[in-house]
Amino acid sequence: MGITSGLVLFAVIWFLTFLIVIPVRLQTQGEAGDVVPGTHAGSPHSHNLKRKAWITTGIAAVIWGIVAAIILTGMITVDDIARWTRFENRGG
Repeated sequence: MGITSGLVLFAVIWFLTFLIVIPVRLQTQGEAGDVVPGTHAGSPHSHNLKRKAWITTGIAAVIWGIVAAIILTGMITVDDIARWTRFENRGG
């Protein structure tokens, strides 16, 4: 795995993790009882995106390390994935 593919892999893992972390402990305006006129009651009251971005970075770094180790050691190869997902022709 080269530097570019490692960075792309990290970016993909980071964004997928971020989409999972964003709604965790999210307090809506309706729950807080402070709905700003012109917004939906389900809009975030306090989103803490900076904190969630740092949490995401830590989680993504751990996941990336595991995936990169699997790729670099060759524990799972593209041939293995092809073998696991191969469809057999059943004559139909």
